[in-house]
Amino acid sequence: MSEISSVSFPPVDSPSESRSQAVLEALNSTVAGRALGRLGPVGAWVAAVQGSDAPQPFSRARAVVIAGSHGIASRGISAWSADAAHTQAAELAAGGGAANAAARLAGASVRLVDGFLPTPTQPIDTTAAMSAEEFSRACELGVAVADQEIDAGTDLIVPGDLGVGNTTVAAAVFGTLTRTEPVQAVGRGSGISDDVWKIKTAIVRDAMFRVRSFRDDIPRVLTEISGPDFACLVGLIAQSAARRTPLLIDGAYPALAAYVAERLAPGTKRWLIAGQLSPEPAHLTCVQALGLTPVLALDMTAGQAAGALAALPTINLAAELVADLFGQAEPTS
Repeated sequence: MSEISSVSFPPVDSPSESRSQAVLEALNSTVAGRALGRLGPVGAWVAAVQGSDAPQPFSRARAVVIAGSHGIASRGISAWSADAAHTQAAELAAGGGAANAAARLAGASVRLVDGFLPTPTQPIDTTAAMSAEEFSRACELGVAVADQEIDAGTDLIVPGDLGVGNTTVAAAVFGTLTRTEPVQAVGRGSGISDDVWKIKTAIVRDAMFRVRSFRDDIPRVLTEISGPDFACLVGLIAQSAARRTPLLIDGAYPALAAYVAERLAPGTKRWLIAGQLSPEPAHLTCVQALGLTPVLALDMTAGQAAGALAALPTINLAAELVADLFGQAEPTS
């Protein structure tokens, strides 16, 4: 069993690699197949995770947006105000926001998990972000949400994040786990100035320094310098993979959560596809470490799974084209 503190996952089985390989070989054997370019491998991935020789568009995709509140947000580390997450969550809950717009166009739906929003974490540069118990409960919630969605028939989960300070937390965790220096781990996030970048980098540096003596103890590192929303994302991703449900990954925060999930539950990465690429340093490194090629390169930092949802129509098109090419497409209503 792979464990996160008191949370464990069953072994993660691989999707049908033989189906993926068969689709790729068939595509490469014809002019029309080769003409699909990068859509061919995307369609082959869909065939593998669906366990079918005829990949079909995802019809019950669900974005699960997990909102968080970070104590460091009050330090002026973002172009957003410290309370912007509350405003964005309210907008999302009311049917607005980037995620809902993208979901409507992609034929998907959105679920907001906002239980972590009212209580900010402790500042990660000076204090543990949360207790071990809070960490375990957050992981368990992610597992429960995955189970609820899969049991309800969701065929593709799109993890999303919402919070001010998320890229600061991501940089600290990413820098620690990958041995990356703070100045290389910290990006521009919401579009910050040079002065704000210096503040952000100092926070990441101090957070990384605090956990230097146990940086290979992933659960402890996450307890100290991430947040319950991040732990929830890790649980959501790992459990979805364990239950053979594919995931479409968005920006730096979910990509890092997917990287952590793979390290704690090996095999998770085979159930993932990267929707888009943002400018954050952690994002590119994580998708490369996971062996993923983003479907789109949008430079989006909106969060809320919006960038990944923007890629969903392209993924569904790939499935449709690959199946149609071999005369196996099922009519869609």
